[in-house]
Amino acid sequence: MNKPLAIGIDDFKKMIEGEYYFVDKSPFIKELLDNKGEVNLFTRPRRFGKTLTLSMLRYFFEKEEYLLSGSVDTQTCKSELLFKGFKIMEAGDKYLNHMGKYPVISLSLKSAKQPDFKMAYASLVDEIGKEYERHDYILQSADITESNKARFRAIINKKADSIDYAKALEFLSRLLHTCHQEKVIILLDEYDVPLENAYFAGFYKEMLDFIRSLFESALKSNLSLEFAVITGCLRISKESIFTGLNNLDMNSILDNRYSEYFGFTKEETEKLLAAYGLEDKREDAGEWYDGYLFGETEVYNPWSIINYVKSISGNPNVFPKPYWANTSSNQIVQKLVEKSNIQVKHEIEILIAGGTIEKPVHEDITYEDIYTTQDNLWNFLFFTGYLKKSGERFYGDTLYLNMSIPNTEVRYIYRNTILEWFDRKVKDTDLGQLYQAVIEGDQEVFGTMVSDQLMETISFYDYAENYYHGFLLGLLKGCPGYVFLSNRESGVGRKSNCVALDVIMKPPSVRGQAIIMELKVVKEFDRMESACEEALRQIDEGDYAAGLYKEGYRKVIKYGICFYRKECFVKISVDSDHLN
Repeated sequence: MNKPLAIGIDDFKKMIEGEYYFVDKSPFIKELLDNKGEVNLFTRPRRFGKTLTLSMLRYFFEKEEYLLSGSVDTQTCKSELLFKGFKIMEAGDKYLNHMGKYPVISLSLKSAKQPDFKMAYASLVDEIGKEYERHDYILQSADITESNKARFRAIINKKADSIDYAKALEFLSRLLHTCHQEKVIILLDEYDVPLENAYFAGFYKEMLDFIRSLFESALKSNLSLEFAVITGCLRISKESIFTGLNNLDMNSILDNRYSEYFGFTKEETEKLLAAYGLEDKREDAGEWYDGYLFGETEVYNPWSIINYVKSISGNPNVFPKPYWANTSSNQIVQKLVEKSNIQVKHEIEILIAGGTIEKPVHEDITYEDIYTTQDNLWNFLFFTGYLKKSGERFYGDTLYLNMSIPNTEVRYIYRNTILEWFDRKVKDTDLGQLYQAVIEGDQEVFGTMVSDQLMETISFYDYAENYYHGFLLGLLKGCPGYVFLSNRESGVGRKSNCVALDVIMKPPSVRGQAIIMELKVVKEFDRMESACEEALRQIDEGDYAAGLYKEGYRKVIKYGICFYRKECFVKISVDSDHLN
């Protein structure tokens, strides 16, 4: 397989003419025409092929400007060349008669992700102006009045009034309809990005008013509209963006229709791996990037799969990485963790451990609703790809879903987010009393304060001792006057050739006291004290302190520390005035 893999290319024409590997999703066109939806809203997680799909629709349906002079054959040949060998070309004349037939308005709203309303509005105005420029042949048409041409130029030159931009899509569709004598297809990508960004940046109301006006004029009672396709991550209906749209055909990850057209199916993924001689990587690819369920269709993350295949094709020793995790700030997960109460912390722990939680589903929540209840936040996580459906049931008139984490990549996001949150939390917490207890050998205060912190945080039960080791280091690393050595091979024990130490705390001066900590994890509460004693015996039998005495330290505090779930128990032993 010599075809290159496209990373970040979302233009269909560039993909095909550049001979990139392309998964044929063209049957989507047939299904779209069969269902005859006038305004079609598709919600899918980010990086699941929405933009590329809209680009494919544009190149299939679009009637280019030179058709005004009647050059039909040229456009038809162009479209046929792009779609040569694709499944849609076998669908029959009923569908191919739509190829190259319509004027198309294509607009992406993702550029509106800006720090304030002025910049976000200017970005949208700029995108609208670019789409007008793409259709500037309108200015040559004798069917367009001079006043409309003047308004058209004002929009291109960014000199129009705000009301003209609010109605820009409807106005452009009307002019295109007049020119081509065909109704217009409108494609709107990332429609909810301006609202999500505006909510978190603090100018939600202003952006909502503009987007509502832009959409209502173009999609509601527009006599020049053939049909529209809109994509985003979330359905946002309560905000009145689609007020009165009786013609809205909503499709989310819960629906069986169109379920195979966003993301890669298992068959498509296995075919891709085989094309690059990577059949032996099926298990890794599945563990890291599979697990989504759209309708009843099993779906892989296409962004991550393509990145993985491209990386491993160049180096077969490359390990799977969290490619999707690094494409955004994962702000929704951050907010869930930051605002979590004891119940939510417990539910996150269940999810990370591979379990499921049950939540009611509401598809019409808004960004203003996000923190009204914790259930709304779980819904946001589900519809944006951070959770998957593992089961469902109806109770009364409400759908309840069993939700779980889809795969290793998404589990990484939760873990990484929790660790970042924990680091911030530790910095904001006064741990002076804990540090004093550790240095003075106060085992009661030490154990109690660590237990209290465990109650406040989120545990990775599947990490076992490694989790608690990282947790303890996170708490103690701010202790002044100490250098930390963690999980080092000391090689200085008198009774073993190589000793694995959990934590050593050393002051810069040998006149100070050094600290050794050995950690244990038990599955039964009643075993905590005996496990601490076992840890202290291990320190002594392995002569863990030998290296410290050799360096010149004369006082060493030894801690046996045991963890059971959210509990910490500590026992202490002290050596002083040691002579070599």
